[in-house]
Amino acid sequence: MGGDDLLKGLRVVENSLLGPGLVGTFLSDLGAEVIKVESPSGDYIRQMTWPIIEGNSLLHLHTHRGKKSIAINLKDEDGAEIYRKLLKEADVVVEAMRPGTLERLGFGFDELLEINPKIVFCTISGYGATGPYRDLPSHGIAYDTWAGLIEPVVDDEGFKRIPSMPNIGINVGPMLAALGILAAVINARETGQGRQIEVAQSDAAAYADWYRIETYRAYLRPEDEVTGNPADDYERRAPGLAGMWEGVRYQIYETVDGHVLFMASERAFWQNFCEGIDRIDLFERWPGSQYADHARNNTELQESLREIFKTRTSVEWLDFGQEKNVPIAPVNNHETVTEDPQFSHRMPFISQDELGADQLPLPVFVDGELPTNPTKAPGIGEHTDQIMAELGFDQKNIDELRIKGAIGAQEKNDSSE
Repeated sequence: MGGDDLLKGLRVVENSLLGPGLVGTFLSDLGAEVIKVESPSGDYIRQMTWPIIEGNSLLHLHTHRGKKSIAINLKDEDGAEIYRKLLKEADVVVEAMRPGTLERLGFGFDELLEINPKIVFCTISGYGATGPYRDLPSHGIAYDTWAGLIEPVVDDEGFKRIPSMPNIGINVGPMLAALGILAAVINARETGQGRQIEVAQSDAAAYADWYRIETYRAYLRPEDEVTGNPADDYERRAPGLAGMWEGVRYQIYETVDGHVLFMASERAFWQNFCEGIDRIDLFERWPGSQYADHARNNTELQESLREIFKTRTSVEWLDFGQEKNVPIAPVNNHETVTEDPQFSHRMPFISQDELGADQLPLPVFVDGELPTNPTKAPGIGEHTDQIMAELGFDQKNIDELRIKGAIGAQEKNDSSE
């Protein structure tokens, strides 16, 4: 059995809209029971972004895989009472939407503690529950632009455009929230006292870029206190990858059929490379420093390496790297990476037959195995009757509450089993 049993017995009640619901996905992939509570009209994530696959967005199919859905009208007193019963049996409540939404419905942290003293309450939002941007509406890319991760590009007509890049905050934020939740659950079980976790996706985007942000901060100090690397004669380089532009021994090179990343920044690796290609003369002429030497601005060496790397295919250079102990990496894109043998070995797609779309597994190996494949993302309120029966409601009660409007109808994805 894979890691899907690690969180067995952990019940998470998730109130989410759109992408932040990924918090619960990390937990459900590892075996937690995640119950998505949505209004009778449902989370409109099912129609957001592209592609739309047989009526459901890929964003929904991935974000809510492995979860159950119950449709409750929390503005109705009977609906609120159903929610209270659910909370009594829960370990965690996730508010993945604008902060304060549950509090306005009468389910703030203090009220949650009265219902369940050991509850862990996690709020995740765009800009957080405090600060001047707290109530500013936003979407995922906003957190990356705020954090300085995105540099606008200019098209042929001079218009500014959003560049192609992965979203950081909307993915890292839920991951940090899941980490905080698990720490809080451990503490709550030890102390009997519930805890409150609050995460902003914008904060997470900035934190993911800590190296550049902290480097700029360090450079505010006097130059006799903060310098560059000894290999650069202590000259300060631009933070992060911007400082790699002039690199030669740490750079991308064209091959016969693509590109590879060459990373011989340590002298030992550089010597291995030169000996391996029978060009020890390059090492003798430019041995460099022992560590972190990129041979910056050495265009003569760069010209030589450019011609050398063009003599072999990318696969041949990877084989060379393993044989001669030289760090050489593939250069893929989001399309070609799926054809990479390392990708196929570590991250086999979960089939569209199971989840509605081919999806990547949570890449956490437990006892040598990936988690068991999750179930398909639910339709609106698909598990309402099942969950309510577990809470002690009989079918007559359920039908009456549905007629009253306290709960919604059950919808099932067309291709669900």
